[in-house]
Amino acid sequence: MTETAQVTLSDSAARRIREIVSAEAGKSALRVSVEGGGCSGFSYKFDLADQAGEDDVVLEKDDARVLIDQISLVYMAGSEIDFVDNLMGQAFQIRNPNAVASCGCGTSFSI
Repeated sequence: MTETAQVTLSDSAARRIREIVSAEAGKSALRVSVEGGGCSGFSYKFDLADQAGEDDVVLEKDDARVLIDQISLVYMAGSEIDFVDNLMGQAFQIRNPNAVASCGCGTSFSI
């Protein structure tokens, strides 16, 4: 696993990010951010990006790139970004040790 600022990226997440980014012209990375709102107080947001911003931390693994801004990084410290494909569907999941509660949608959490 690749580790940057205490956030790690699983092999399956890196594979899926490469697939998604390669299919989108002009995009080079997956941006993960934390926003206020959601069922439990905060929610994760996933977007494709063409380049890193000045305050972004860049995670790289096997030609996959993830961008996380400094403010979101505070909430995500120690997290693992994973991609799961099971009977419930396909999705990116963030295993965040700072979250004290989360909801069934998997994208909302509280600290």
